[in-house]
Amino acid sequence: MAYKIVASQCTGCSACEPECPNEAIFEKSGIFYIKPEKCTECIGFFDEAQCVAVCPVDDTCVIDNSYPRYSA
Repeated sequence: MAYKIVASQCTGCSACEPECPNEAIFEKSGIFYIKPEKCTECIGFFDEAQCVAVCPVDDTCVIDNSYPRYSA
């Protein structure tokens, strides 16, 4: 599964973008999004997803169940 950013909760703070080891996060019109095909849930890089760790708004970066689980 990949993570996704709940657009209605995103403040546009950009804290997540530089933390993503896969460059999967991008900004469009002041809101940040995650490219699911590039998201590895930070597996192999960190113990927890960095977008979740740095986001100042709880439950904004969440698992997107519409994508299969990443396997290293």
